[in-house]
Amino acid sequence: MLRCHVVAVHIPGATGFGPGVLLSVCFRGVPRRTQVVPEERSLTWNEELVWPLDTRPLSATDTLGLRLRRGDCLLPREDLGATTVSLSELVASPRLPMAVRDIPLLDHRERPTGCTVTLRCYHDLHGAAGDVPVATGRGQVALEAPGVALEDRKEDFQVRVRVIKGRQLRGNAIKPVVRVQIGRQRFHSRSRSGNNPYFNEVFCQDFHMAPEQLVALPIQIEVLRSPNICTKAVIGIFELDVGTIYSAPGRSLSGKWLSLQHPRHRDGRSQGFLQVSLVVRRAGEHAQEQEVPPGDEDVEANLLRPPPCATTLQIRVFRAEDLPRGGDAGVWRGDIGVRDGDTGMWVEPARPCLGGTAGSPKVSVRVGFAGRTLCTRGVPADASPEWNEVLSFPLRLPPICDEILLEILRGSCRSKALGRATLRLSQISREPKELEEGTPGFSPSFGPSFLPFYGPRPDAARDSGPVFRGRLLLELCTHTGTPPGRQRDAVAPVDAERAQSRLPRCQLGLCGVFYSATAVPGGPEALSLELGMGGTAAATAPALPAFDGNLYHYLPWFGDKPVAAVTSQWEDAGHRWDSLNLLRALCQHLEENLAKLQGHHGDTSGDIGVKLLQELAQDCEAALQYLEEQPVLTALDQQLRSCRRRLLQRLQREARADGRHGDTLGTVARGWLRRAAALAVEPQAGVPDVQLWLLRGQTRVASARVPATDVLHSPHGPGACGQLCGRIVTLFLGCGDSQAQVRVWLWLGRVAESGELAGLLGGSLRFYCQMFENQTRLLGTWGPRRFWGRPAFSDSSGRALPPPEELRPPKGWSWDGPWSVERPRRRVPARAEGAGTVVLEELYENQSRDPGGDWTSTASTDAVSGGQRGDSVGDTRVSLLSARLVLQKGVAVPPKEEVACPQGWHVTSDWQVDTEGAEDEDGWHYGVGTEDGSPPAAWHSEGQQCHTLRRRRWLRVCHRDSDSWAQDTDTCSSLDPEELWEDEAWQPECFWGCTFQPKVPAGPRCRRRRWQRCLVPAEPGAAVAPLFLLRGAPDTEEPAQDSPEVALQQPPSFILCSFQRPGCFQLRCYIFQALDLAPGSSRTSIDATAHVSFVSLSQRTGTARGALDPRWEQTLLFPRVPLFGDPRGVGRDPPAVVVEVWDQRGQGPAVLLGRCVCSPRVWLDAALREPPRLQPHALRGPRGAAGELLAAFELLQEPQDGSPAPLGPPPLSKDGFGIPPELRPRLRWVALEVLAWGLRGMRGAVREPRLELQWGEQSLWTPPIPDMATNPNFPSNAFLLTLVRAGAGPGVAAVTGPSLICPRPCPQALPEQERFVPPIRLRLWHRAGAERRLLLGQASVRELGRYRCPPPCQEPGNGCDMVVSMPDELLSVPAASSPCRRWCSRFLAMSPARMAQDLLGYLRSRQAEDEIYGCELEAVPEFQALQDFCQSFPLCKPGRAPEPVGTLKGLFRIYPVPEGAAAPPGPRCFQRLPPARPQPCLVRVYVVRAFDLSPRDVTGLSDPYVRVALGKRTLGQRDHYVPNTLEPVFGRMFELTATIPLEKDLRVTIMDHDKVPPDQEIGSTTIDLEDRLLSQHRAHCGLPSLYHTAGPACWRDQLCPSRALELLAAARGLRGPRFSRGGTALSLGGQRFLLKHFERRHPPPRHAGAPRERLALHVLNLCELVPEHLETRGLQSHARPGLEQGKVQMWVDIFPTSLGPPGPPVNIDPRQAEGYELRCVVWNVRDTEPGDINLLGQRMSDIYVSGWLDGLPEQRQHTDIHYRSLDGRGAFNWRFVFPFEFLAAEKLCAIRRKEHVWSLDETLLKVPPKLILQVWDNDKFKADDLLGILELELTRLPRPARSARLCRASPAELPWFSWPWFSALRPLNLFRRRRARGWWPCTMHEDGGQRLSGKLELSLELLSAQEAEERPVGKGREEPNKHPTLPEPRRPKSSFLWLTSPLRLIRYGVRWHCLLWLGLGLAALLLLLLLHSFFPVSTAPQTPAVTPERALSVPVPLQSTLRVKVAEALPLLPATKHPRTEG
Repeated sequence: MLRCHVVAVHIPGATGFGPGVLLSVCFRGVPRRTQVVPEERSLTWNEELVWPLDTRPLSATDTLGLRLRRGDCLLPREDLGATTVSLSELVASPRLPMAVRDIPLLDHRERPTGCTVTLRCYHDLHGAAGDVPVATGRGQVALEAPGVALEDRKEDFQVRVRVIKGRQLRGNAIKPVVRVQIGRQRFHSRSRSGNNPYFNEVFCQDFHMAPEQLVALPIQIEVLRSPNICTKAVIGIFELDVGTIYSAPGRSLSGKWLSLQHPRHRDGRSQGFLQVSLVVRRAGEHAQEQEVPPGDEDVEANLLRPPPCATTLQIRVFRAEDLPRGGDAGVWRGDIGVRDGDTGMWVEPARPCLGGTAGSPKVSVRVGFAGRTLCTRGVPADASPEWNEVLSFPLRLPPICDEILLEILRGSCRSKALGRATLRLSQISREPKELEEGTPGFSPSFGPSFLPFYGPRPDAARDSGPVFRGRLLLELCTHTGTPPGRQRDAVAPVDAERAQSRLPRCQLGLCGVFYSATAVPGGPEALSLELGMGGTAAATAPALPAFDGNLYHYLPWFGDKPVAAVTSQWEDAGHRWDSLNLLRALCQHLEENLAKLQGHHGDTSGDIGVKLLQELAQDCEAALQYLEEQPVLTALDQQLRSCRRRLLQRLQREARADGRHGDTLGTVARGWLRRAAALAVEPQAGVPDVQLWLLRGQTRVASARVPATDVLHSPHGPGACGQLCGRIVTLFLGCGDSQAQVRVWLWLGRVAESGELAGLLGGSLRFYCQMFENQTRLLGTWGPRRFWGRPAFSDSSGRALPPPEELRPPKGWSWDGPWSVERPRRRVPARAEGAGTVVLEELYENQSRDPGGDWTSTASTDAVSGGQRGDSVGDTRVSLLSARLVLQKGVAVPPKEEVACPQGWHVTSDWQVDTEGAEDEDGWHYGVGTEDGSPPAAWHSEGQQCHTLRRRRWLRVCHRDSDSWAQDTDTCSSLDPEELWEDEAWQPECFWGCTFQPKVPAGPRCRRRRWQRCLVPAEPGAAVAPLFLLRGAPDTEEPAQDSPEVALQQPPSFILCSFQRPGCFQLRCYIFQALDLAPGSSRTSIDATAHVSFVSLSQRTGTARGALDPRWEQTLLFPRVPLFGDPRGVGRDPPAVVVEVWDQRGQGPAVLLGRCVCSPRVWLDAALREPPRLQPHALRGPRGAAGELLAAFELLQEPQDGSPAPLGPPPLSKDGFGIPPELRPRLRWVALEVLAWGLRGMRGAVREPRLELQWGEQSLWTPPIPDMATNPNFPSNAFLLTLVRAGAGPGVAAVTGPSLICPRPCPQALPEQERFVPPIRLRLWHRAGAERRLLLGQASVRELGRYRCPPPCQEPGNGCDMVVSMPDELLSVPAASSPCRRWCSRFLAMSPARMAQDLLGYLRSRQAEDEIYGCELEAVPEFQALQDFCQSFPLCKPGRAPEPVGTLKGLFRIYPVPEGAAAPPGPRCFQRLPPARPQPCLVRVYVVRAFDLSPRDVTGLSDPYVRVALGKRTLGQRDHYVPNTLEPVFGRMFELTATIPLEKDLRVTIMDHDKVPPDQEIGSTTIDLEDRLLSQHRAHCGLPSLYHTAGPACWRDQLCPSRALELLAAARGLRGPRFSRGGTALSLGGQRFLLKHFERRHPPPRHAGAPRERLALHVLNLCELVPEHLETRGLQSHARPGLEQGKVQMWVDIFPTSLGPPGPPVNIDPRQAEGYELRCVVWNVRDTEPGDINLLGQRMSDIYVSGWLDGLPEQRQHTDIHYRSLDGRGAFNWRFVFPFEFLAAEKLCAIRRKEHVWSLDETLLKVPPKLILQVWDNDKFKADDLLGILELELTRLPRPARSARLCRASPAELPWFSWPWFSALRPLNLFRRRRARGWWPCTMHEDGGQRLSGKLELSLELLSAQEAEERPVGKGREEPNKHPTLPEPRRPKSSFLWLTSPLRLIRYGVRWHCLLWLGLGLAALLLLLLLHSFFPVSTAPQTPAVTPERALSVPVPLQSTLRVKVAEALPLLPATKHPRTEG
């Protein structure tokens, strides 16, 4: 993935008004653009643009096109500027970011517009990013530390939600509808029926926003019960955010099941499941095919878990410190104190509230996270403003967005940021998977701690970089739960007090010793360096830059190195600093040992591995010991400490486990390093970076920053100190096109612990004060007059000071000696003295033409007469031999006879005229003189009458004496410079306020001289370093003297560190070659010169003219280079070597092409020296990557006693010292063959184009193409580039046929290593006039290793012809490994018996596979992108924008050749080429289907149709569209005729049909037909697996298989195949093939061809040729570039008409749905629950059954009603008949219907064949009650039970011993079985789940439409009632409808037996009442007895009656006995 971070843009003429500006960046044709911002001079975007790379890796030819324009500007001519940035440097170092600063933008005429762009590019490698941290090289610190770019960028995205189906949805008799909300857009699906509906609908939504904004968008999926408005009850809901999908593998979740939850009861049980596929498409990424998972998948295994609970991220903002005051401009003086004169020693005055006045701007804090932005309230701009606010952000764990951007604003929330800071969640939180096993992760937390902010300074240069702008005290914490309603709130006072009470402070001291400053800006103004930290800074004494004699300037400090020291107060976070440095030291040691382990593969003894483990164990023990004592102040401290302890303990155990890792130690150690580096961060450091400024007077020119933790000193040992503490650091400060190089020794620590600091400096400290005495000349007399306000005494800036006698030393210091006048020293600039044994001296003889026309002699001049910067014009070989250089230009010298030889040298070759350059035969150059006497602007080799001057060059050679190595008596020696003291100490000045000059100008008005006085500490034995005690307050006891006003009157104080004697070193720079230089503009060649700068010296190579890959092969020597300090420190931190490559454009100014910074290898002992190796160094130019330099550098220490150098000089070459033989790369003689086939896609009118190819120093030209309109191929296609050495003959041989006798190639030796080989450059020219050619386009071909091959061999062919081919394997093409190739290689290596068995198995497996490629045919690895014959090389117009102009079709072959001179000419690679003339062809395009299309209609669907365009012909009609679908099946074949290559690009477009034209384009794809026609993989027509002569699979190719096999064998250098007489055997390439091996157990199919052809086809299928296939191509749209709009499946057949007519086309008409009829007989219903209660309280139901097929609710049918079922049983004997159409291949029913009344087209719906049966209870006066539901999917039919007793709701409920238990788990396919009968369970859904609600006995029969017509039946029991015959159901007599039979209701409805018992009970009750009435119970005390007499007196009938009554009543009464009858 390529990331481009757009940092800033500078627009000089910005007005601040208008529509705003934006930057458009284009990569590989995919544009990205930033947001539109208001137009300002310095814009800061900080936006990141991303391009996925997919399977195409980043190559060195890729570029970025930049275009800066206004928001309303559309034309390129109105742009603010454009340019091109090459990505070759990023390809060379993919792990390092490519930073490009201030890229100049050009207009349409290639002129600079003044606008510049700054950006950074990153290359994210898959699986490699972040594996090993990149260490800074040897003490070198870049301008800005590389970091991950911000994610605030906008891109094109598409979110797709595919709703597949539902399962177990809660509810009865529902018609579910799915409602999907993506962001703010809502979509609805169609309504379905049942609890397991099938939807298969896609919803899409496009977005153009930043990724962090996209991932925060919500996605809500709801399932509704019904589409009706009144009944839209929600069944369930599922919510997630886009970030869940975005962070998933492939940015997709395919076939996931969602568990739906009730919206009011989210924690309740599931309301059902919904299967969906979710995907996020990103512009430029390859979209994966989203397939619907087949079958019934496991829900639990594929369940998408809901997102975690809501989390809130709270950021508490307390207060700020050290903000700039007094307005944003700055005055930085008010920000950091008052600068004390020239020292820059900033005195911190009292901090009054400068910004609290009325009307002053307010400051606020703006926080941005995950696309949301919150801002605090504005408070007055105080030095320490307080907010005490808390900002709340919703957070998702794990977080998708990593960065929290904080900004301090001055003004409103839309104001420009004063400073910015970034908090990364990856540094303040950890996931468990990132830590050790068993270590829990922790949520984001931070502080309370200070966070430094950085931003641009208004008073600094625009490219100086961000600087410290203040600190912010904040705290970050995470809370789990629902986010609060308020996003902003106030912090509790208790929390604010707690946060500020944990911040103890200490005094830190910063010390810097400046060793050198090189490549600084030149000029008359003095330069100084300022070192500071936060709000305090100190500067060195101003010094004038000195010229080094070549190109650069430096500050002449010599042995007295300036020192800067400051102190400041900061929070004491030593426990964090020390633990961080301990971990970094562990990582550094582990990385170094790992590099040694990887570099020494022969480490058999394991010494490096043992050392690695031992040091790792020691480092872990030291870190663990400190972590045990580390205090914990914040939550983040606690979490980091815990994680670090666990990691270190495990690493310690692993390191002490000897012999456990073995050979895997390197891999394991890389994992250790990755985990340790992840914890080696400290976001709570709290201290700002160390800032270094380069000052020119009062102007800040450039700056650099160093992290404070890297230079911190710790009392806990060296391991706890920063990696740069106490070391010399090389810093690079950007200064426009150049970068100043400063070497400084840094130390930062507690002032109380600085007692031993002076001993670490390596020199003696000297403290002094200085002031200037000023005088003015008036009337010729000098005096101390205050003329024009000039004070008598001042500092260097003119600030008034008291006289010297009134000044007192600072407090704590005393004077050491009196005031003295310092005499200014002037140093003669150093020159590069030759260190070798041979030098070349030169001078020029000048002559002028007199009035008579004769030439007269003038004075001779030195070597640089008329040249520039020490170089002579006209020859570049002068300075290459360490020639003696004189600084004056054109200075007269004595005659050459009088020029003496230098001491220690002797002349070996006397003066001779140089005639090897561009001179005439006598060596003269001619030119035209000027009036002022300056040299001519140009010199010419031929004299003309207009020339008035001429000159010629004299040379002589001098050798060094053998005894003069230790002598250096030259007065201009660079080791001990001579100090030339002036007579006067006064420095003149022309006017007040101007810079004082070292030379006295004419008529000075002012002058000054410098006074100095040394200082010594009053108490020398103090425990604090004296340099931290130096203050500006004088030593007096008066209180008023401590005020700032008195402090400002003190003279500036300076500190020097003096070194006695430096160490002498010798630098050797081996400059070999520069590769792939970019000339800029439209130039095709450059004149390159390499300038090498080291410390204060510089040299340059010669000029390599006319090459983009210049090869110098030169060694530059820097002898006796003085380096101060400890030599061991030099070995650890050597000075950097800066190499700049310049383009010497004739007489014009040189142009910088690129710069690289290299680190030399140091050898303190020459006896241990090892020869260096050439290494590639990336060059960076003004426009970004500018190529690479192959060079090596080494630094050797020279003896101090003056003995000879430890290493002799390199070998002498023509232009100086050459490269030693041991450094040269290994060379190999190679030849280059070029196949230049033709030009394609040329734009505009092109006349006779001609290709120029350049490789190395040789080039060739192809013949021009006469007419591009008739034949765009070159007349001659194959060429051999003769790469010859110097002096060889011509180098191009054209090959037109195999019979041409080829001359013997004369090859050139090229490096074997790929990185040393120059690229092949292509340039296309066309004729613009009679003899004028213009450059159309150019290209560079890199990565030439892919074109290397073995030398071609020559084998005898058929007859007398010689067939030359590449030595490929038999019947195989060089390609990636594939099943075909593996089987083929295995087949050729085994015996015939084994061969037949394995080959047969392979063929069976291949025939079973479908050749359906999920990608383009060009993307299949086995087919080499179909560019095996020739590749496409895009040609771009030279200039600022990569505008394509065409494409070159060609190929290269590089192979070794023998070195012998008598070697015979070898064969060629490119033979038997196809005809180069255009070929008429017949093209058949088969478009099968398209899917995943993006919708174009408001309904969320499209009406797609196909349009095919080839050349000027377009096919495809609008009427042939497929309505209302996103997955159309076209099944169309288009036949076109074309002439290839004139018409080679086939464009297939999917259009959306609209009722009113024009139609919208959905997407298109383009196919190169020429590549398919020319490919050796035979891609023009796919090979079938079987050979048929007729039928639908008839052979359609023009050549029969045997002929195709003959041509293939000839193309691969094999003899033709030999068939047996019957054609059942074949011999080819020494192997024998038998037909029975291929067709064993497989008889020949119908319409099989001859055995000969069948066998040939089987052999062809083994050769990795393109088979019959179906390729899937992505669709792209111009409206949304890079965002795939869908896919189309198709294939293309190409038939050249010269081969005859092809076979019949393939019929691919869409499959028609087959008619079926489902007959369902409902026999019985059992165990249903009665739903009603009758009048007598009985439960009963009026049962009936309804049924329909899913998707066809209009076919709903009902049985008759089984009335008054009292036991839940029902008998029906009723037949349902459902006709439908079925697609057997897709296993779906095809249903065509109109969605709405107003719809014009029918919509094809595809649903699974599902029968839905419902059991109902019929009610007359209310809605029917649902008793049970049964859903039967016909393709997965559950097995029925044989009896109602065994029918269960699920097979798991069956007893294990029942017979259907084993078979119930296997479903049936009714389309195969056709019949099924048995019992199926009905279910009901309730709140408690699913329950069994009844059983249905059914008979299912499936018939085709023809069978149904032959066996007709009636619905229900209607006629014809057969198949089977349905009798009337046997129902009980009580089953009837009471409204139609009221009498039967009396008979069967009333329960007579109940009424009988009720009547008997009532009679008994009446009898008892009668008895009671007849025999009342007496209540009197005496009852008269009945005597026998009276009884006898009763009549007899009455007695009998009474006896009966009493007898009947006796059973009802208790048995009693009368007392009188007892006897």
